[in-house]
Amino acid sequence: MPRIRPAKFVHVVYRTRRFEEMIRWYEAVFDAKVQHQNPVLAFLTYDDEHHRFAFINLAVLQPEGTETDRQGSIGVDHVAYAYRSLSELFDNYVQLKEQGILPYWCIHHGITVSMYYGDPDGNQMEFQIDSYSSNEEANAFMHGPGFDTNPIGVEYDPEEWLARRKAGTPDAEFLLRHVHLPVSPVRGAATR
Repeated sequence: MPRIRPAKFVHVVYRTRRFEEMIRWYEAVFDAKVQHQNPVLAFLTYDDEHHRFAFINLAVLQPEGTETDRQGSIGVDHVAYAYRSLSELFDNYVQLKEQGILPYWCIHHGITVSMYYGDPDGNQMEFQIDSYSSNEEANAFMHGPGFDTNPIGVEYDPEEWLARRKAGTPDAEFLLRHVHLPVSPVRGAATR
């Protein structure tokens, strides 16, 4: 099977201690608009994509710490790449797994089904597919109560999803997020 490649680059997420200042700067420079904002997270776009930038407010998440800690955690959190379908996303997962490369976090964000990987230097990337067939539907989800209640998402097990797909579960069953268990902004830590 030929290697599966992303269809496009989609967004970048930044960690910042200048949350409001960063949002204003990206609004001014890119003529971006805020899609969703709470004290910890903000999602902005400048086109019909549901978000092109996201900001994580470290001043809220890590109010204490040394200046070195603060400087080391500021910057790019991850970059994201989109695949054309759930099949492509999972074919890529299988191909990478065969090479010993596994995601460190698999999560259904609601607007995307995502797998996060880290390169040898620790740079993080998100491989995703959109959950909705149109940007209008994704934007409506981002402005709705489900996203407001849980903007991070629900973790999933890719091996379980592979088994379910092989057993005949249609891909459409995986795309809509049904569970709204909040996940903390710290990766992989579900809140109860």
